[in-house]
Amino acid sequence: MPAFRLKDAALETRLFHNRITATAVLVTLMTLGLVARLIYLQVLGHEHYAMLARDNRVKIIPLPPTRGLIYDRNGRILAENISVYSLEIVPEQVDDLAGTLEKLREVVDISDEEIQRFQRRLKRHRRFESVPLKLRLTEVEVARFAVKRPFFHGVDIRARLVRHYPYGELVSHVVGYVGSINESELKRLDPTEYRGTTHIGKVGVERAYETLLHGHTGYAEIETNAVGRELRVLKESPPRPGGDLHLSIDIDLQDIAYRGLGEHNGAVVAMEPQTGRVLALVSKPGFDPNVFVFGIGRKAYQELRNSPDRPLFDRTLRGRYPPGSTIKPFIGLAGLEYGVIDARKEIFCPGFYRLPGISHRYRDWKKWGHGSVALKSAITQSCDVYFYDLAHNLGIDRLHDFLSHFGFGRRTGIDLGGEKAGLLPSRDWKRKTFHQPWYPGETLITGIGQGFLQVTPLQLVKATAILANRGAVVTPHVAAYRVIDGKSSPLYLEEPETRLRLNPRHLRTIIDAMVNVVHGARGTARRIGLGLDYRIAGKTGTAQVFTVKQDEEYRASKVAKKLRDHALFIAFAPADRPRITVAVIAENAGHGGSAAAPIARRLIEHYLNHQQP
Repeated sequence: MPAFRLKDAALETRLFHNRITATAVLVTLMTLGLVARLIYLQVLGHEHYAMLARDNRVKIIPLPPTRGLIYDRNGRILAENISVYSLEIVPEQVDDLAGTLEKLREVVDISDEEIQRFQRRLKRHRRFESVPLKLRLTEVEVARFAVKRPFFHGVDIRARLVRHYPYGELVSHVVGYVGSINESELKRLDPTEYRGTTHIGKVGVERAYETLLHGHTGYAEIETNAVGRELRVLKESPPRPGGDLHLSIDIDLQDIAYRGLGEHNGAVVAMEPQTGRVLALVSKPGFDPNVFVFGIGRKAYQELRNSPDRPLFDRTLRGRYPPGSTIKPFIGLAGLEYGVIDARKEIFCPGFYRLPGISHRYRDWKKWGHGSVALKSAITQSCDVYFYDLAHNLGIDRLHDFLSHFGFGRRTGIDLGGEKAGLLPSRDWKRKTFHQPWYPGETLITGIGQGFLQVTPLQLVKATAILANRGAVVTPHVAAYRVIDGKSSPLYLEEPETRLRLNPRHLRTIIDAMVNVVHGARGTARRIGLGLDYRIAGKTGTAQVFTVKQDEEYRASKVAKKLRDHALFIAFAPADRPRITVAVIAENAGHGGSAAAPIARRLIEHYLNHQQP
């Protein structure tokens, strides 16, 4: 019987060694894993984890730039920045946002529309950014909130610079306004430049020169504690303020033109013919642009939008009017250039015109006619019959081609958005638009500025400037120069873009006739020529708003005001060396000589007396 072994020393030793080895291997592997992880954390993943740790205590805060100022030609501020107190909320610091808003409304007057605007802003801002709730607090509201401030964590009052327009409706269309950034604008804007910015230029100069006026956003790295309170600024990249913009607009001329229109709506444009600098760009009625800065209420906006006077509509750039008799100097010049007429040859005006073989009478504004008239007297007295005949002899094709050289039917190229091209009719245009042929009678009424022909006030002033320049074409602009970091630079070369090939003798004939309109004994604007020591070249116009039937007679007193004739006037002065060009349209005001021409004289007089050449 074999002996029973209670203990196998060799087996136990081997087992012990195996366990020690396995433990050593496991410890070694775990140590290597730990070392590898440490290497990853300290070397390979250092930047990533350092950034995560840093983000727990450092915030990147955008520093919006100060918007550039806008001045008129004489240095008066048209758009400035004023300091206001704004009630703002940092969303991540507020546990119950809805409840906080309700409690705030018990302290500060906050409308439903302001709540809605705040909620839209929340979507465009990060949760750690301060979001404006109410942009302009009164002193009473500031005091009331200051008392309750400890009960509103994450809510505070901040000082902000907001836009203000001291001249209000006087420059509402040309300067425009800024408003809150909407969703569609946010998609096209550079987020790095507009982070922290709440407003953007909407119309006028504010929109056209947004990039210059806005500036460049800066950033600050702010160290915060565990609850998000700011402790210190670690690093700061200051914003670059927007550039200041000096316009060619003269606010005095704006005021004269706006007040000159009186009870009538309309548009007035004044320009330096040789440089293209726009001196006045008035659309009446205007509106108060300041209400758009803080957010206009829905009801107030609908009242503006639905008003029959259309105060939001810029008549200078977008208003399309029949030019009436203001087109006659250009028609007369076309007749001379094409050799269709002799300036000295007379025709007889019996008070109406008939096309050969047609009984319809195209009436003259003077019921009993002007008698025998040549080109100069036809322009001076604004004889319709003469220009019926001239237009018929020219034909619509030559009329279209010649008038297009003066900018009719196309945009002027002014440095503002939203400009309309007007309408210069042609055979092709009518065929494409109405699928109809062109009729001879339509050519006749085009010759006196009626029918399909439509122009903007800005087109009128540019075309008149070409006459004043004896054929040189300039592009209108309202911005003169910019100032960035204290350095000014012009925005335009202000040189003629081209020169029309026009016979100087023909130009002199037309300009002499326009001078006679103002200074001649039978001129339709002779009243404004009294007492001047210089000469004005001008042309009156009266444009029909609706068509008077063949057997009817137009009487303004029996027609609703909105259907009365528009009064127009174009002019430049001094006639021999022009320094200012003017176009006036007074809606439903009647005759150009009595309603529009006096406004032009006041503008010309003020400019020539107060501005050095």
